[in-house]
Amino acid sequence: MRGSRVFVFAMTLVIVVTLIFLSIRGTLGPLESAGSVPLSVVQRLTGRTTRGVSGFVDDVAEFRELRERNADLEEALAVYQAELAELREKGADYDRLAALLEYDRFGPEDREYVTCNVIGLDSTGFVRAIQLDCGRRDGVEVLDPVVTELGLVGRVVKVSATGAEVLLLPDPNSSINASIRSERELTPSGLLVPVSPVIEPGPDAAPGDPGATPANPAAEAEEPEMEDVREDGLVVGQFTGDLVMSYIPVDAVVGEGDLVLTNGLGQSLPADLVVGQVMSVSLAENELWQQARVRSLVDFDRLEIVQVITNFEPVDVSVFEEEEDDEAGAP
Repeated sequence: MRGSRVFVFAMTLVIVVTLIFLSIRGTLGPLESAGSVPLSVVQRLTGRTTRGVSGFVDDVAEFRELRERNADLEEALAVYQAELAELREKGADYDRLAALLEYDRFGPEDREYVTCNVIGLDSTGFVRAIQLDCGRRDGVEVLDPVVTELGLVGRVVKVSATGAEVLLLPDPNSSINASIRSERELTPSGLLVPVSPVIEPGPDAAPGDPGATPANPAAEAEEPEMEDVREDGLVVGQFTGDLVMSYIPVDAVVGEGDLVLTNGLGQSLPADLVVGQVMSVSLAENELWQQARVRSLVDFDRLEIVQVITNFEPVDVSVFEEEEDDEAGAP
């Protein structure tokens, strides 16, 4: 058995040496050329397959790397967006607080304010009210006025140790005494007329044209006599969210854009708080008074920070009403 193995090995060695010798002499050239054709084909196919598999493996690895980088970038973007939103919110809060501070500086010096955050809205749909994060511990009491730098917001109707509820001006249960303040031109006959807008003269304006230089120089020096007008009324909220001022005298001269301020009557609110501007004026259905649509400058749907006037004490007139009831019931 062992001898046969040695024989096979010896014959194999002889054949290999013979083939090498013949190849060196060139005797096997045609045979090598014929055998190299299928081998080259196999080599090309193998090379293509190997390159394809290698490229696929590289693409898979690159795809995984890109997916991981994309996930990291998305996470970083989410963090930056959150930080940007936070910075914008802080910027908006700063602007609101700066406006409130400016309002405090130019307001009456004897007023005391508490700045509160709006933490909730009435969800019933029948009452327009907001909830604040300030309460009795902060000095807030029922009927305290609530304002922003744009004007009156409403009054506190409920209060706890740490919170309060404010009835907004547009609520139908809200009514305040107010005055329309304007400046009117007094005519020689004693009538009040709205102030005419100033018309700038054109370069080719002729005498007598609107805004042209008067022919009489003395007429230019004469200034019309102006008079401040105050017309009182009652501003009531509507179900539509509008404000309507009623009980304006029929002969009152009221114009669009006139300012509406609290007048302090009844001592339920401080005087001179901005309520809004007159949008339109019409005669009431009973024709006994005029009524005006008033537009508040406050956006009641986007309130975030407000101020409560804590040192205003409304006058309690219920005592006088009880005395009148007792006198009426006495025999």
